[in-house]
Amino acid sequence: MSKKRNNYKKVEIFTDGACQGNPGPGGWAAILKYKNVEKELSGAEPFTTNNRMELTAVIEALKALKEPCKVTICTDSQYVQKGISEWLPKWKQRKWLTSTKNKVKNVDLWKILDREASKHHVTWKWVRGHSGIPQNERCDYLAKMAIENMKKKWDK
Repeated sequence: MSKKRNNYKKVEIFTDGACQGNPGPGGWAAILKYKNVEKELSGAEPFTTNNRMELTAVIEALKALKEPCKVTICTDSQYVQKGISEWLPKWKQRKWLTSTKNKVKNVDLWKILDREASKHHVTWKWVRGHSGIPQNERCDYLAKMAIENMKKKWDK
């Protein structure tokens, strides 16, 4: 009997969210990197928060994967990184309540993120924002451009 090989594709994902006002118009962006190929994704919402855009960026990136992968997600959001790695299991145990018995904010997105992440082997990595990481800087730019492009459509 031969050993089963791990044939998962290794994908690196960079994400960022932005908001003009909090709440206000918001944008999100992700870069998926597989071998030497990068794919950029972005979008915007007219009235949202920065944390919702950070979550949406990761969700949309994971949804873009066509098969189970070994994924490293690089986010500059401690809210996302700590939320998924530390807080989420406890929230689920407490039926989506915080330790102070308040409803978890953005529970709709946390549930989607939990479901999408469960399809892959994910490593969560926090990176310092605006520290010269090219893909993180690009995501910041793309998220802000998504907001501007949405605003231009409003003006038409």
